Amino acid sequence: MAYTTAIFDMDGTILDTLDDLADSVNYALALHDMPASPRPEVRQHLGNGMDYLIAHSVPAGTPHELEQQILAEFKADYAKRCVVKTAPYPGILDLMAELRRRSIKRAVVSNKGDFAVQELVERYFPGVFDAAVGEREGVRRKPAPDTVEAVMSQLGVGRDEVVYVGDSEVDLATARNTGIDCIAVDWGFRDRNVLVGLGAPVIVSDTDQLLAQICRSSD
Repeated sequence: MAYTTAIFDMDGTILDTLDDLADSVNYALALHDMPASPRPEVRQHLGNGMDYLIAHSVPAGTPHELEQQILAEFKADYAKRCVVKTAPYPGILDLMAELRRRSIKRAVVSNKGDFAVQELVERYFPGVFDAAVGEREGVRRKPAPDTVEAVMSQLGVGRDEVVYVGDSEVDLATARNTGIDCIAVDWGFRDRNVLVGLGAPVIVSDTDQLLAQICRSSD
């Protein structure tokens, strides 16, 4: 059956957000005279939500209360900084336009805080997505299927109609837990050899390949 819907991860898949995230992490750490987290380490820790990112950026043994304060400071700074250096990956806007032309629904499901997801969608993708959901209190984040299933219900689509597109082990697990197909991109926060080792069923290296995979059954 042809896909009627493509659901995308955000960070590392459609938007290169690494520099702004790293800057906000290190801003919050510097407030407490903690060592900066190098960019490659921030990259490695992305994909599992903001709590995970900060928990793996602070020094080992940091008290929980202080970690939570740093998390709050990170979120406050990132709310202001999230559009400074961030940009769509090459070809993403053209991809979305082509999917729309082919009447394929488009959505975003991210472990990024919902406040940032909504701002970034409005800033870089106005009118592009039929649904966009980020991390919210009381809702299990990826790789739990909850947010993806909520979007599928909102769009009125079944599992055999949907493909999930992401760049990390979290996205592969999310698709598996939801019972939908997955396409992995190798331009994001995990290298191709990592995705191969994780057993990614399909890996693409540019948006032309991604379009071909999404539309492989609809032409």
